[in-house]
Amino acid sequence: MSEPIRLFVTGGTFDKEYDEIRGRLFFADTHLPDMLQLGRCRLNVKVRTLMMIDSLEMSEADRGLIAHNCREVAERHIVITHGTDTMVETAGLLAETVRDKTIVLTGAMIPIAFGSSDGLFNLGGALTAVQVLPAGVYITMNGRVFPWDEVRKNRDTGVFEALE
Repeated sequence: MSEPIRLFVTGGTFDKEYDEIRGRLFFADTHLPDMLQLGRCRLNVKVRTLMMIDSLEMSEADRGLIAHNCREVAERHIVITHGTDTMVETAGLLAETVRDKTIVLTGAMIPIAFGSSDGLFNLGGALTAVQVLPAGVYITMNGRVFPWDEVRKNRDTGVFEALE
């Protein structure tokens, strides 16, 4: 059996739903257990929802809660689903405050509920990366893995890219 992986859910586009009446996106419940089943995941993954918020609404206290949970769990391998807009900021706090663990943040540009999401691919990439990377904090999106401090979200293209 593989070493257990802790998966923390924080919200972000990953878990948004569409309200057809009001024409807006909202949060109901996480799709992560269904995604793991859909992806036929055979890893020992322990899922815990910490919050369900858009990362633009994430406070320093919310980031502190994420860091606290990363420090307190026994698992050395952690994947965090997170909104893409402030993923790098959260990764920075984790790099400063969590030691001796491998943490991979990932997200989606399109909600899972829409069917054409990049989220399932990104989740699979994060679960693979967290098993083979050395201790540290990383971001994985669209098949690429970046050290947390060597990446940015290009808001014009909607793609994460290495810093120049």
